[in-house]
Parts: sequence; structure tokens; C-alpha cells
Amino acid sequence: MTGSKTNIRKKIDHLFRHEYGKLVAVLTKTFGTSNIELAEDVVQEAMLEALNKWSYEGIPDNPTGWIYKVAKYKAVNIVNREQYKREHASEIARHLQSEWTVAPALKHIFTDKEIADDQLRMIFTCCHPSISTDSQIALTLKTLCGFSIPEIAKAFLTTNENINKRLVRARKTIKEANIPFEVPVGKKLEHRLSSVLETIYLLFNEGYNATSGDTIIRFELCEEAIRLAEIIASNANINSSQTYALLALMSLNTSRFDSRIDKSNNLLNLEHQDRNKWDKALIKKGLYYLEFSAKQNEISIYHILATISAHHCTAKTYESTDWESILALYDLLVDIDNSPLVLLNRVVVIAKLTNSQEALEQLNNIEGDSIFLSYLPYYTTKAELHFKNNEPKIAIELLNNALKLPLNKNSKALINNRLKEYSKKI
Repeated sequence: MTGSKTNIRKKIDHLFRHEYGKLVAVLTKTFGTSNIELAEDVVQEAMLEALNKWSYEGIPDNPTGWIYKVAKYKAVNIVNREQYKREHASEIARHLQSEWTVAPALKHIFTDKEIADDQLRMIFTCCHPSISTDSQIALTLKTLCGFSIPEIAKAFLTTNENINKRLVRARKTIKEANIPFEVPVGKKLEHRLSSVLETIYLLFNEGYNATSGDTIIRFELCEEAIRLAEIIASNANINSSQTYALLALMSLNTSRFDSRIDKSNNLLNLEHQDRNKWDKALIKKGLYYLEFSAKQNEISIYHILATISAHHCTAKTYESTDWESILALYDLLVDIDNSPLVLLNRVVVIAKLTNSQEALEQLNNIEGDSIFLSYLPYYTTKAELHFKNNEPKIAIELLNNALKLPLNKNSKALINNRLKEYSKKI
């Protein structure tokens, strides 16, 4: 056993982030979905015990196994308590006795398949349609990803109290609705999977275009979204092209991470990104997922968006981007999802193929939707179009209105930089 106190703290942090969700999922199967918080408490106690003991005894050779073993012992002790036996089904106790107390040496704590299956069950539990979307995301981040309440609150620009309320509501819903710890089958699976993928995509988008904090990109959120989607894709019983299409989209977008931020931590659009910094391995992986998703006769939003991203990732230069094909894809996307945000992205493509005046006319046709009033890309897109149309004063007015929105530090810096640029043309 070796390691300084600093190394021990880093090891605990690493374990907490990577093993927390796995342990909570396995213990939830034991305690039942109505006791998710109890499963979390056991894991946190095991982590705290590790921090205390390792500080004096050093880090064990198998730290993960040590944590799992302690968590298992704590779970057994809880189940053996008379009060717990009275309050919970006897089949849970039988499950524990048959699986855990038969082998005192505890050499084989959990199998990889067991952990993966339980994580998958937990994903569908957290994303049950009975739970509100904001509570789904909070519960997923807390139980499956090991995020603390302050971390979740910071990611979504809200208070610890609000996040805690969302978690309480989610757990209450799970208990009152008696939501089972299982992966649905048949037609129920198709419906529930759509909800799960939507939650994962929302999680990824919050990381990719962070709306809060001083960081534009929250890498941790994106990484967790991809990890959750990979858990679903790796299950042989879930044959979903949408899952692979979503993985393709997230992989292709993630490949551009390193080029999206300049040295001053400002966001760069595709035109100004250094394509040599794009992750070629991730692009290859994303293209593989996209090709695999196309084998089934299905077209979803994720398929179209991933194909659009593939066009950007495979273009050797910004100027050589196949904008005509991208516009055709947006036309197809509008037939599935004619939301204002999709229409706005289509306007951006039209500007590349025609001119700013034509794009502005298209924008005027859709900008009546109230969602644009609080959507930063609407202001920046329209301002850029007016600027290119030799109307810098209108562009400046739009950006000044954008500054009234609740923005993170980097978004404000981006707008101020553009204001300086536009002011030079007056």
C-alpha cells in the first residue's frame, strides 16, 4: 500500500466519479427503487471509510475491489437489521443471502455484466416518463454519474435547494409510482428508449454549449452522456439505430472540442477553427457509428444531425463544406422537427448558399416565436447577418439586447468582442 495524502484524495475523487454510479445501481437492485437514497448513502459511507483508512494505511493494491467489498458489507449489515427486515420484502434478503453470504471470502464481488445490466436498469429508472425532464437529468447526474448537488446546480444555473427539490420529487415519484428496476420490453421499450435518449442528448448539449459558469464547454457532462449511451448500445437486447446515431452525433461533435476554444477561452465557430486539432480517431468512430446506424431502415433526428456533423467533420476546409447537402438535410429535418431552433440553423445554411439579405428574409418568417427572446444564437446570428448586410448599427443594437440575457462569462466576452468589431464599421 502506497501513496501520499494528495494521491489518496485524487484516487478517492477518481473512484467516486467512475465507480459511484456502478455501485449505486447494483445496490438499488438490492434495496429496491424506493430506496435509491439508501443505496447512495451506503456508497458515500464506503468512500468516506476509504478516505479515512487509506490516509493511515495507504492505498490498497486493488482500491476498486476494496470499495466494493466495504459497500457490500455495509449493505449486508443493513439488510440484516430487524427494522429493515420488517419494512422490506423478504425476497431482497433472500437475494442478498444467496448471492453474497454464500462466499465469505467475497472474491468475486460483482461481475462486469452484472454491473452493466444494473446501470442500464438505473438509466431507465431515472428517465421514467412519470418523472419530469429536469428531475430526470438531476437524478441521472446524481445517481449514475456521481455528480454532487453543487456541481449539478452550477451546471444548470440554479441553487442547491432547487436541485435537491428535484431529487426529492424524483425519488418520491419513483416510490409512489412503484417504478420497477428493469429495462422495459416490446413496444414499451421503444417509447421509453426515446425518452432516455432525449435526456442523454439534453445532458450532452448542456455540456457542449454550457449556459452557465465560466466554461463554455463542460467536458464532464459530455463524457457522461457518451458513457451512458454506450451502456445502452452495448446491450444486445436493445437493437436501436437511434442509439448509434446519437453516439455518432456526440462523437463527431466531441471530436472538435480542442479547436472550439482559443487561448483566451473564447468560443470559435467552424470557420475559425484549426482543423488539425480535430480528433481524427473520434471522427472515425463517429462515422463508424453513423454507418452502423444506417443499416436499419429508420431516419431519426439523431441520424440527420449526425450526418450534418459528418459533413462538417469530413470537409477539408470550411470553404469546401457541402452546404447544399447540409441544406437538403435541414429540409428533411424540418419535416420531422420544425422547431424554431432547427429553422434558425437552416437560416444560417441559407446565408452560406445565397446572401445575408435572403437569410434575413427567411429569419423574419420564423422569429415571431417567443423562444427566440431568450436564445443567444438568435441575437448573434441576426446581428451577423445585418453586419454582413452593411447594417452595423442594427447589429450592435441586437448584441446589446443579447447582453441583457443571463449569460456566462465567456458568452459575454464573445459578444463584447463582436461589438468592438462591429463598431469599427460605423
